[in-house]
Amino acid sequence: MRTPTPLPPPTTISRRRFLQMGLAGAAGVGLTANWADLSAFAADLHDFIRGPAVPDIAPQRLSEHVWMIWSKDGFPTPENQGMMSNITFVVTQKGVVMLDPGGSVQIGEMALRMIRTVTDKPVVAIFNTHYHGDHWLANHAFEDAFGKDLPIYAHPVTKKEIEGVQGSMWHSLMERWTNQATAGTRIVAPNHTVEHGASFDYGDVTLRIHHYGVAHTPGDICIEVVEDALTHVGDIAMDRRIANMDDGSYVGTFRFYDALEKSAPSKIWVPGHGHASAEVLKWNRELFEGIYENCVKAVEDGRDMASAREAVLKDPRVAGKASDTAGFDSNIGKYVSLAYLEAEKEAF
Repeated sequence: MRTPTPLPPPTTISRRRFLQMGLAGAAGVGLTANWADLSAFAADLHDFIRGPAVPDIAPQRLSEHVWMIWSKDGFPTPENQGMMSNITFVVTQKGVVMLDPGGSVQIGEMALRMIRTVTDKPVVAIFNTHYHGDHWLANHAFEDAFGKDLPIYAHPVTKKEIEGVQGSMWHSLMERWTNQATAGTRIVAPNHTVEHGASFDYGDVTLRIHHYGVAHTPGDICIEVVEDALTHVGDIAMDRRIANMDDGSYVGTFRFYDALEKSAPSKIWVPGHGHASAEVLKWNRELFEGIYENCVKAVEDGRDMASAREAVLKDPRVAGKASDTAGFDSNIGKYVSLAYLEAEKEAF
């Protein structure tokens, strides 16, 4: 009898191909399962096929209670396995609070290992700042570790979007961008909503929620760690990277900055991408003003978008940041276009 050729390990083949082989095998042995059985079978295979573990990244201490696992990359690739955004956690008397746990179950598991190098306290809550999946898909790892009752908080808009189109889209995009390094990640949506002004007491630490309308997305929240004079700003501001504005607003971002600086005066601003510092909002404000103000002037003068782009690239607030801003050359055109369209809308 001919010896069958062994299959390659599950992590070396695509989930689609593995499902095809599994379902074909089921048919070949005369399995007469109904569609619900086949769906359950496919779900089991999805859980079985997992991307590789993410290498450990040692956490950095930002303040008395706050630590960050810093991501050196700003965009997902097969090489970084989707580790493209910072993971921040707060160690309190009552336990650990996650401020954006990362973009896959594997990243979340790495974060859990790193938390254990700092404290043996359990994770008692997660806050998702917005609905882009590089910040929340790691909810899966924490639910696995601490159960379905673990509170996961987000703005109502964010919760709704993760439960709907954005959740499914980001789940698929992260797998595709990383060549399925994030495979095995399950969508775990927030189970609680928070509004502006909500306050959370964790013993020696108070967290305060800030939301001032549309900025990076319609549902951004920033989390102020009151005792540490530190505020986690999610993606409303970044360090050396242009924030994705497809779902956002330049005007709304400026209003958000004004309100946040007034209501949450902080010595440290913690971005979702880049290094934490006292200068994060200032750096991002200058860049965005250099883009948006030139677009407003072009619209007022009746000049086209190409003319606006030329003016933006000459503005020292923009030109001075071009060389050390991740993704600048490939994205600046799109961000000028978005700013120009918003300027037209504001004008008319």
